[in-house]
Amino acid sequence: MLKEFKDFISRGNVVDMAVGVIIGGAFTAIVTSLNDNLISPLIGIFLGKLDLSSLTFTVGQATFKYGAFINSIINFIIVAFVVFLIVKFINKLRKNEEDSSAAPDQSISLLTEIRDLLKENNK
Repeated sequence: MLKEFKDFISRGNVVDMAVGVIIGGAFTAIVTSLNDNLISPLIGIFLGKLDLSSLTFTVGQATFKYGAFINSIINFIIVAFVVFLIVKFINKLRKNEEDSSAAPDQSISLLTEIRDLLKENNK
């Protein structure tokens, strides 16, 4: 069982996923800090309150913290936009690799042409 676990954990996908989760967690902390310390106060200037997370309303004994929800939405939009940019960049790199690998090397084209001419002359 220990060997199976070692085989499982040493697979490339699992390690890549673990690195992605760790970096994603760190990135989320950065985005949260950006939102809490820069974006929310900026929005708060226009709303008249500097701390969006303190925006609440009460119905009966229930308190609804809609300001914290707004902060979470802002965090999500920032993270989603950055992930979109990363995926777009990676897709562009992959497309460039495919385009460069799809075009045959000039020497290969010349050698193929010479081969075809030799075949025609030998017939």
